[in-house]
Formats: sequence, structure tokens, C-alpha cells
Amino acid sequence: MDAGPLPHEWMLVSIIGFFVSVFLIHDMSLTWGLLFDIVFLIMFISSIISMSRDSLEPDHLEELAVHKKSVRAGHHRKKKK
Repeated sequence: MDAGPLPHEWMLVSIIGFFVSVFLIHDMSLTWGLLFDIVFLIMFISSIISMSRDSLEPDHLEELAVHKKSVRAGHHRKKKK
């Protein structure tokens, strides 16, 4: 089974969550702050790994060609139906 990359929101949440835990949670509780730091760091590392291990199948390559007018209009998706 070939898994695709994690959504970009996953990385965004991990970065924001890490900074929130460093600057806000550490003031309230050091133990919870360190726990959240580790969780968000693991989330960030997993998003980096999932981006680097994505396979480039022909269908996915077509999606990446956003400079083509037909791809922006979604014609490549309509052909498959």
C-alpha cells in the first residue's frame, strides 16, 4: 500500500502547536509543555518524511502541472469519469 503525503495543514498545526506550547504551555506546566513539544515535533517530522517518500505516478504528475490551462480548469479530472 502506497501512502500519499500528509495534508499541508498537518505541518501547519505542528509548527503553530509547537510555538504555542513553548511560549504558553511551559509557563503553566513544564511537564505538559514538554509533552506537547514532543508531540508536535513528532508531527512535524512525520510530515517531512511523508513529503519525501511520495511516489510520482503519472496521475499525480498531471496534478503538479498547474501551469497548464487545462489542469487549472480541471479537464484532466473530467476525462477519467
